[in-house]
Amino acid sequence: MNKHYFLILVTLVVLLSSCGSYKNIPYYQDLERSKQTTETVANFSPLTISPNDILAIKVSSRTPESSAIFSYEPNNNQDAIPGYQVDANGNVHLPVIGTIKAAGFTTTQLQESMNKSLLTYYKDPVVNVRILNFKVSVYGDVERPNVYTLQNERTTITQALSLAGDLNITAMRKTIILVREEGGQRKFIPIDLTSKKIFESPYYYIRNNDEIYVQPDRTKYATVDRGYRTATLVLSGLSIIAIVLSNIYR
Repeated sequence: MNKHYFLILVTLVVLLSSCGSYKNIPYYQDLERSKQTTETVANFSPLTISPNDILAIKVSSRTPESSAIFSYEPNNNQDAIPGYQVDANGNVHLPVIGTIKAAGFTTTQLQESMNKSLLTYYKDPVVNVRILNFKVSVYGDVERPNVYTLQNERTTITQALSLAGDLNITAMRKTIILVREEGGQRKFIPIDLTSKKIFESPYYYIRNNDEIYVQPDRTKYATVDRGYRTATLVLSGLSIIAIVLSNIYR
């Protein structure tokens, strides 16, 4: 009978330890999962153009030969991104129009401003503007750490993590760090993916040049450290065997 009690106790300990480690894994733990939840999106603000951004600008009209001058021809530098760079003062220099203010405007607002200016020169101009160097860095305990170029100006932090293959099982979900340069300052912003409040955060939507760092937990360090120590012991053992054999057959 005592043996049965002992086995039950061991099983309970194992189950409890498993639950204790698993409880930190799921995202949005405070979300009511038994019914549909609806919230108003109130934290989204359109991405605005900043100094040093590179813009792809395409102009089409009923006079395609004339509007073709906006097609940017890349120079011989293969590493350069073909496009119009916004200077340090927030201006962009364009054919026909000349110098116009771009920083602080959304791509839609810049399109509308350019369209009005081009009415003087072209019939029914259509302007398309896109930020070419819109990117985010995702690194740390994720499947595919990398710098990702984003096509969608409305990209979220969870979508950026998905691009990187999502968090590894050993990643710390409560202490993800978003690094953002804003207004001449660098901010280090903690993000908690275990709470659905992330959807209400003003940092939920990615800005150009954001960095996302995912910290590994101690489990990963212990695994790597154990592997390193095992490899060291194996190499030491092989060295000793080699020395012994060399002495035997000398």
